[in-house]
Amino acid sequence: MTNLPSHQFGIVGSGRVAQALALAFAPHSAAPPVLWGRSHAMLDAAVARIGRGVAAPSIDQLIDDCDIIAIAVADDAIASVAADMASAVPDGCTPFIFHVSGRSGAAILDPLGAAGAVTAAIHPAMTFTGDLHTEVRRMAEACFAITGSSPDATARARHIVGLLNGTAVEIAEDRRALYHAGLCHASNHLVTLIAGASHALQDAGVHDPAALLAPLVRAALENSLQQGFAALSGPLLRGDERTINEHLDALADGAPELRSAYRAMAIATLDELERTGSSDVPSRLRAKLS
Repeated sequence: MTNLPSHQFGIVGSGRVAQALALAFAPHSAAPPVLWGRSHAMLDAAVARIGRGVAAPSIDQLIDDCDIIAIAVADDAIASVAADMASAVPDGCTPFIFHVSGRSGAAILDPLGAAGAVTAAIHPAMTFTGDLHTEVRRMAEACFAITGSSPDATARARHIVGLLNGTAVEIAEDRRALYHAGLCHASNHLVTLIAGASHALQDAGVHDPAALLAPLVRAALENSLQQGFAALSGPLLRGDERTINEHLDALADGAPELRSAYRAMAIATLDELERTGSSDVPSRLRAKLS
């Protein structure tokens, strides 16, 4: 006989991450996941889009109905949501409540812990753009940063990640912000970098920048993940001052909005070259970029 799910999942929030989590948790929930959000219109739209969830009339009702609850709201709203939820936790109940923010650890949920809940942070290291089925599939291949308020909370967090077929990576409470900064630098800034490169290529007469960039960027990404900074190639590694000078002049004339970002990344690359001893950086090159 197949064992039926014994836990009821609830989700506070109605945005992209909340919707993806609801869809991912649905097979593991005793009944369709319960969602609650401050905006009734957004909540109803989210439930309709998921197709496998129900809307709770209040946050109190969600807490009464669910023993595993994910808080999927904006980072700056977590503390106030946790405080509101703490007053609704029934005496003697010990629900497992976690947030999915990368920036914060479990301490931000201390009011819930004081009310009897077991608390943790479980952050999927993944981007969410609204393609729910794709995001559920990607979470099954992703790492999740977990920080528990206790060994029991950490074990429960690992179990949740296991349900999603992800890989749990434990991050200390006081290292969460550094962890999140590293992720944002890699993923969010990559989007900005590609956008800037695409604008410059369009101005240079390229009609389909994405087609031109895709093979190069994918190869650079794969090489950097496999080899680290040893994957670097190009004029900065060679110390080619003339090429860099021409880049800066061309950007000043044709894409001035990109020039400061180019210079900043070039200086960061020179810093890493010097730190790793990979190349002797000409002082005139650094002076030109600074």
